[in-house]
Amino acid sequence: MSVQPLTLRQNFVAVTQLRRRLPFLIWIALAVIFFVLLAVLFAEQLAPLSPNTQDLILRAKPPSAEHLLGTDQLGRDILSRLIFGARAAVIGPLLVAVGGFTIGIILGLSAGYLGGNTDSLIMRWVDLMYSLPGLLVTLVIVGIVGGGYPLAVLLLIIYFSPADTRIVRAEALKQRVLPYVEALRTLGIPRRQIIFRHLIVNVMPIIVSYIFLDFAFALVTLSALAYLGVGVPPGVPDWGRMLFENQTLIFANPWAAITPGIAIVVTAASMNLIGNWLFEVFAHRTEVRM
Repeated sequence: MSVQPLTLRQNFVAVTQLRRRLPFLIWIALAVIFFVLLAVLFAEQLAPLSPNTQDLILRAKPPSAEHLLGTDQLGRDILSRLIFGARAAVIGPLLVAVGGFTIGIILGLSAGYLGGNTDSLIMRWVDLMYSLPGLLVTLVIVGIVGGGYPLAVLLLIIYFSPADTRIVRAEALKQRVLPYVEALRTLGIPRRQIIFRHLIVNVMPIIVSYIFLDFAFALVTLSALAYLGVGVPPGVPDWGRMLFENQTLIFANPWAAITPGIAIVVTAASMNLIGNWLFEVFAHRTEVRM
């Protein structure tokens, strides 16, 4: 009796078979992400007005027929800014999640499969990064250097990569003792090919599920930086920035401050739900064959 990992095709078939019995919350989460992606791709068509059009006569007005969510202190339409703000809420966290795991895949697979000095060197770097307050370091560097949103995203990619490296390394340690890896070694397959052609295929499902979780965390982190005035420049629609700018309107037009917060929480929670569901699907992705 041997334990063999499922291929990516078999993992895809398993997810397809589970589609009909998806939990209700997962359907809701998928619907939320679908609407957020619509806002990202078709903001110009969906937004009723330009997000930067100002009308000081209509400043801090409550919802009306012309402005469904009211206006902010500069008379800008809240709904339009909320729709355009989805771009910063998706693009930045996506770059952080994918970039962090790209580094994590390279370092984690190398550490988990090669072991020895390579593993020790990589894990000491991980321990060093864990000892640093990453968010505080990001806040200080961006505040001093003034690199804005791109620099914040780059620093968060580095900040996220140690945790991603540990996740990939742990999965690589499980995979390297399985019979298919021993068979590849026996056949004389080069180590690089084993790692980045065969091992990565069986580690990828866990990576995909954790990318969703990283995205949610990156969304909250970038929104927090924007709230503190670090990241996106003033005037650019961003949910975190809108929270900061509209917090003084809580009594004049509460929707101006509430809706960006709701958008952040609902989007992050939806990505978390999807990530947790994918992890449960792929957690037992090995099959026992006689």
